[in-house]
Amino acid sequence: MREELVYSDVTEVAASPAFVTARANIHGTDADTVADMRAVTAIAAPTGAEGERARWLAERLRELGLAPAQDAAGNVLALTPAADPDAAPIAIVAHLDTVFSAETDLTLREDGNRLQAPGISDNGRGLAGMLAVARALRAADWPVRAPLLLVGTVAEEGAGDLRGAKHFVGEWGDRLGAFIALDGAGADRIISTGVGSRRLRVTYAARGGHSWSDWGTPNAIHAAGRAIAELCDLDLPAEPRTTLTVARMGGGISINAIPADAWLEIDLRSEQHEPLRDLETRARDVLQRAAAAESTDSEQVECEIAVFGDRPAGLTPARHPLIRLCQAATRAIGRTPELTSSSTDANVALAAGIPAVAIGAGGEAGGMHTTSEWYDNEEGALGIERALLIILCAAGLAN
Repeated sequence: MREELVYSDVTEVAASPAFVTARANIHGTDADTVADMRAVTAIAAPTGAEGERARWLAERLRELGLAPAQDAAGNVLALTPAADPDAAPIAIVAHLDTVFSAETDLTLREDGNRLQAPGISDNGRGLAGMLAVARALRAADWPVRAPLLLVGTVAEEGAGDLRGAKHFVGEWGDRLGAFIALDGAGADRIISTGVGSRRLRVTYAARGGHSWSDWGTPNAIHAAGRAIAELCDLDLPAEPRTTLTVARMGGGISINAIPADAWLEIDLRSEQHEPLRDLETRARDVLQRAAAAESTDSEQVECEIAVFGDRPAGLTPARHPLIRLCQAATRAIGRTPELTSSSTDANVALAAGIPAVAIGAGGEAGGMHTTSEWYDNEEGALGIERALLIILCAAGLAN
């Protein structure tokens, strides 16, 4: 059974000698945190090929006196010292992978205070932030009651489908006291709702033929077009927010040939599981009807639907003590908390009923998932200070 945590008071922790020492370390080593961002961003880490970046993270953790190891999925894990090593650990998670291919130019460019490079914020900032928190706690002689489990996960992005987080939560499950993901920049947002998604690859197949002599033969692309038109007309609930996107399509071999094949990739999303399941049921019905509508009595269009992405939805309610703690810590650094939803590693923990959030690690950023991604370290240390305060209140002070 999972240990039900009693979170420490933000005001009391913020006044403690341990926090004061750790906070001073965060601000005093801010240049080191930015240097970590520069270093990790220069290491290509497309989803499924995070090995070099994982080794870099493991070496940094060893430098902090920890003993990192890799699990079967390739995640890097390290437990910190704690006053009560048997207490339920608090997972501090940052994903290793980026959306960019191994061939992407990762040259860092500077424009005033801005650092521009693919992945500099997502998730260079999250990884550097996790190391900054660990460095600060080591400076305060690891003043936590419950151990922290520092985790660099693989396969968070895109088709990775949260594979690293799924493996980690499957392994640790009920042993975790809480799950806190550090993802990107910012010091206001608190991601308490995990947006679920189902990703479908749809294939239409027909005999095909010549565009003139075989006209009237079922057309696989026509079937796909019928489906897209009807999918666009589906009523989607506004609350909870639910979306459908036909993201990619293709098919056919020539301008003068009736296509024998067509394919679609569809992204279905919702903040809750039931609307997502209902939308998938309706979408599947539309896709099959489109095949039937394009078929003739003598020739059929076949429709195959495969799921290639499944991110669970989940929620830590606004009244939950972990959310109240995050809000109080945000106010403690002079910022206004903003509860929001997104798709992060925290989805997996949320769906498993583990108290979980995802937060930014300070500073400002933009252009995520583009080669123009940028990061500005304005008040960057303040965001890490917030993360430290949340983590110390969740883990409890050693005394």
